Amino acid sequence: MAHDQELDASGLNCPLPILRAKKTLNGLTAGQVLHIIATDPGSVRDFEAFAKQTGNELLESKEDAGKFHFLIKKN
Repeated sequence: MAHDQELDASGLNCPLPILRAKKTLNGLTAGQVLHIIATDPGSVRDFEAFAKQTGNELLESKEDAGKFHFLIKKN
């Protein structure tokens, strides 16, 4: 899926991927999509909760070769 910006949070542990994603999303406009790459297995649960709490839409969450990919649409 197409995205407007990418954030590589590989090697970072909770809560850093969430904090960096929040900061990056603040710079996007409504409707834009952020692609996040993380290696922390806890990030799956964290980004689901983050999307619910912030009102942003988690479009995709998948694992590929030990990396977790998330697409979040800013609302």
